[in-house]
This record gives sequence, structure tokens and C-alpha cells, in this order.
Amino acid sequence: MQFSPKDLSASQLKDLYKAILLPRMIEEKMLVLLRQGKISKWFSGIGQEAISVGVTAALQQDEWIMPLHRNLGVFTGRNMPLSKLFMQWQGNKEGYSKGRERSFHFGSKEHHVCGMISHLGPQLAIADGVALAYKLRKENKVSVAFSGDGGTSEGDFHEALNTAAVWDLPVIFIIENNGYGLSTPVSEQYRCDSLVEKAAGYGIEGVRIDGNNILEVYDTIKGVREYCIQHQKPYLIECMTFRMRGHEEASGIKYVPKQLLEDWERKDPIKNYEEWLLVKQVISATEIENIKAEIKAHIESELKIAYTATAIKVDSDEEINDVYSATVSDSAWLIDNSQPATHNLQTTEKKFIGAISDALRESMDKHKNLILMGQDIAEYGGAFKVTEGFVELFGKERVRNTPLCESAIVGAALGLSLEGYKAMMEMQFADFATVGFNQIINNLAKIHYRWGQNADVVIRMPTGGGVGAGPFHSQSNEAWFAHTPGLKVVYPSSPMDAKGLLIAAINDPNPVMFFEHKALYRSISGPVPDKYYEIEIGKARHVQEGDDISVITYGAGVHWALEYAEKNKYISLDILDLRTLLPLDYDAIRKAVGRTGKVLILHEDNLTGGIGGEIAAWIAEHCFDILDAPVKRCGSMDTPIPFNIELEKNYMAYSRLEESIDTLMEY
Repeated sequence: MQFSPKDLSASQLKDLYKAILLPRMIEEKMLVLLRQGKISKWFSGIGQEAISVGVTAALQQDEWIMPLHRNLGVFTGRNMPLSKLFMQWQGNKEGYSKGRERSFHFGSKEHHVCGMISHLGPQLAIADGVALAYKLRKENKVSVAFSGDGGTSEGDFHEALNTAAVWDLPVIFIIENNGYGLSTPVSEQYRCDSLVEKAAGYGIEGVRIDGNNILEVYDTIKGVREYCIQHQKPYLIECMTFRMRGHEEASGIKYVPKQLLEDWERKDPIKNYEEWLLVKQVISATEIENIKAEIKAHIESELKIAYTATAIKVDSDEEINDVYSATVSDSAWLIDNSQPATHNLQTTEKKFIGAISDALRESMDKHKNLILMGQDIAEYGGAFKVTEGFVELFGKERVRNTPLCESAIVGAALGLSLEGYKAMMEMQFADFATVGFNQIINNLAKIHYRWGQNADVVIRMPTGGGVGAGPFHSQSNEAWFAHTPGLKVVYPSSPMDAKGLLIAAINDPNPVMFFEHKALYRSISGPVPDKYYEIEIGKARHVQEGDDISVITYGAGVHWALEYAEKNKYISLDILDLRTLLPLDYDAIRKAVGRTGKVLILHEDNLTGGIGGEIAAWIAEHCFDILDAPVKRCGSMDTPIPFNIELEKNYMAYSRLEESIDTLMEY
């Protein structure tokens, strides 16, 4: 192994030695504690320390790193208190995730380290978003994301690199090629000679280096960092290394040929660097022993502090409260239209789609840190023309066309949030959210509960049928997200609500899935206040008083119920528009039940698994004493939504609305 110190001083070379030795000695102690049952799991990075240590040392302390579970050197390199790290690994409340996450599945905004999720690939797109924030602010910074060789097979790898290339983002992608994805060798993972060859496919630069050479890693990152900042482009680095222990300790390494282990043992990044320092007389054997003794004493001292941490006391209220980041008033004018009322407001008659557009435009004026992203949303104005004219008003930096890569753009939105930006992503159709599902469910929704980082992201979801668009452009998939703690799910039915709720969603620091029924875009009009205002998320609206049946619904269902009531005035329908599906307004639901004693839950989603089942169960459990009949649900057929208009009409819940009401009336 050839070491080249270049212009590094003896002091700097020694500092790098201390930095690479620390995670090795910590790991050796952790393996002892694992055998003693004092920690539950460990993913070893022994043999790979030069990469994470060299990378972190070459960056500025305030540049974000997206590490994985073998990058202990990132955490120690950012000077995170060792006692707190030990508490984290013990599952203690005083760790970085209050006992909610394991090993390295946590982050710290203070240290600019973004916690990973087990799916690995999504880390890369978050780095895109952070780099975009740096670029927008014209800061001379880069973000860095780690991937293993196995992770390069995931779609997230392609999406993140392609987006970074298309947007010219200063981000460094690092592949730790250690030869195996758990037990699967690289010969069964890819067919190119080296993974860095993939860089050319994205039109970016790349280099393959010895990942066990601390000086080569450090020097390469320093140079690449300067390149990314100067040219505002991404870069791919493949670091060749080897994992000397199992994927995690329980899995072992029986699948690794003995000769291969022996070969890589001779390439140990610490032993080789240490020997070179001795040969070059940069350090003495006595100094080495003193450094090791000092580190050992530090580890034992920090462990003692960690052992004094009090045992976790379960607090259910705290667990619930930490699912969401606290909302702070944005001084927007708040309209309380949860009850029928005549507001003395200056209004303009608007179509539903116009109200959405107004909300976005006024929010862009209000928040200079708000970025809009989506397919075709710039010059073209979006598939439904919601953002038409926005490029002329706000420029292409803030109104951004994206490649067809939903997962990467959701991840980039989260990365923007790490740097204090707000992001709105338009899913061209709600159906396409499936391609970004992992980022939404496992990153956006869980991040605040996991380590206190909020995700200031709104995802607009054009949804619903009635327009003959078939099974991939007409699905009602709101229930998928209403099942996920950490998300907020909003679904307006009127232009007034559409504007006020979208403004509220953008002001909310939590991730909001904002559903917009496509059939309402141009078919529904109503008065919309001219000024900038909010409608509170989580509050239902009592649309119409009635005595016979309480219809609990949302979205297009509100208009179906109103139309039915108008045509059948001999039946007195009480109509409640939920507006928000997560969190639900249970107080309003109970009041609706009490007004008539008979409840019909109406939604366009399939009957089975729809939100109506959850609401019906809650009513049965909490409102049984005020019910005069079983709760009735009216949903769409349990089939995919068909294309043919007549088939679609038969599929839709409204085709069974009359039958459902008749059943309740006769009870």
C-alpha cells in the first residue's frame, strides 16, 4: 500500500491516525459488549474505517453526510459525544433517538448527519436535496451520500445520480465496494468491470480508489469536493475495500473464502497506515501505545457515563406527541368555517383548480424558501395547468421540472427540509405515488419520531375517478397514507377549503399528502377569500344540517351527498365533510352521529380497506350508545377502477348511494 502525504503536516498525519483508530477500538469494545448481552445488534465496519474517516475529515463540519450502518467514522469524525452514542446503542432514552432506533439508524442536525433507513438507497436522494439547497443559496458546499455495492442495484441509486446530473448538483456519491451484499458476491450483483463505470452513463465524472488507504481517500475527497463546488456538478467515487466481519455479527462470514480474508487482512487500513507512520518516523512506537491507552481510557470513561443513564420509563403521551413536529403559527389569517356561517369576507368566485393555484402563488410570495417540483410543472404548467405562468413569476430555480423519478424527488424534498427549505412536490397523478412509496412511508413519515428532524414537505396528489382515465390514473389511494403515523392527509372538497388547507399544509412543518380530486378541478366553483388565509388541518366542516341520516364523507363524496339531498328533499341529510383524514376530527364525527343516530360513511375509495372502515369501527366503539342503526358504509367496488365510462359509473360509490340511504331509512 503506497501512502502519499502530499502537503499534510506530521500533526495532521497523526490526527488522521487517531481518527481512524478510534472507531476500530470502539468497535472492538462493542463486540465484547455484544457477547455480554449489553447491546443487541452490531453492524461492523472493521476493515472499512479509512473511507468514512477520510471522507469526514476532508469535509467541512457543516456539510451534510448521509451515512450507512458501517460508517462509525462519520459519527466519531463529527465529534458526537461518545457517551451519547453508547446510550443510543444501548437503546437508552438519552441517546439520539430516545430508544426508538437501533445502531446507526439515527441522525443529528447539530452534527449534519442524516440518519439512514434500512432500505439504504433513499439516502442518496436526500443528498440531492441538500445539495440543491446549497446551490440555491450559492454556498460553497457539497453533500455526501454513501452506498454499498449492493445498494447500486436499487432504483434509488439510478434516480439520485440522474437527478443530480440533470440539476448539476454539488453532491459526492460514495460507493463502499466491500465485495458482498450480505452474502451475495458482487459477481452476482452487476456485470460491469467496476461500479464507477456507471458514472459515464449519467454524464458525470467518477474515480475508483483504494478505500483502505486513508491518505488516498482524504486527498481524493478534498480534490473532488473542490471540483463539485467549482463546476457545480456531482461526482461518483468507488472505494474498494472489504468487510472483515459478517453483515451483522449473527450472520457470520462462512461464505467468504479463507484466502480472500487473508488477502484483505494484509490490507488492513489501520495496520498499514500505522506501519508507514513508523517507517517515516512521523510517529514513534511509544506514541502509538500512548494514543491507544488514551483512547481506551476515553472509551471506558464514556461507557461509565452511559451506564449511569436511567432506564426508560414509557410515556405514551410523549410517544404520540413526538410523531409530529409542533406547528407554529405563520400569522396567516385563520378561517374557522367548520360550522355553516356567513363570513363577511371579500371573496371572488373561483373554480377549484384556481383556488389551488392561488394558494401556491400566494405561498410562493410568502415563503421565499418554498421550492415547487414536479414533472412538467414549469413552462408547461403541469398536467392540469395548476402552475401555468409560475416560471415567469418565480423563475426556474424555484419552479423545477423533474425527471420521471418520484422517489428521488420525494427524497430531494426531504433534503431541502434538512436545510430549512419548504418543498412542494406534485405527483402528476396520485397513482404514481407508488413509485415513491418508500420515501414517503419510511423517510418523510418517520423522521421526526425517529430523531426529531421535521420534513417540511407537501405532496400534491391529483386523485379520483369520474373522468374515464382507467386503473392507473384514477385510483383513490388516500387510505394507504392515512394508515401511516407521521403523515398528515388532507382532502378538500370546495375551492375555499382547497386554498385555505393548501396554505395551511405549506405552513405546516410536517409532511402533508394533499389530495385534489381531478373531477372537481373545473366542475366546482365557489367563493374564495381574496386574502392569504389558512383553514386548520384536522378540523371537519359541517356542511348541512339534517335530521334523518348523517353522511360522513370528503372530496367528491360531499357533492354526491349534496346532489342527492337536493333531489330527495323528503330525506333530511346531515352532511359532514372530514377534510382531513389524518388526523381525523373525532369530536366532529361524534357530534355528527349524535345529530341523527344513523350514519352513512361515503367515500370513492374501494369499500374494503377504505378509511370508512376505520371510522365505522371508531363509531361502534365510542358512539354505540347514540346509534339508532348499524353504521353503513358506501364505497366503490372492490375491483381496479375501469376505463369504460359505463363500467366506471357502475364501479363508483355514488351508484350505490341511493340503495345505502334506503337501507338506513328502513332500519
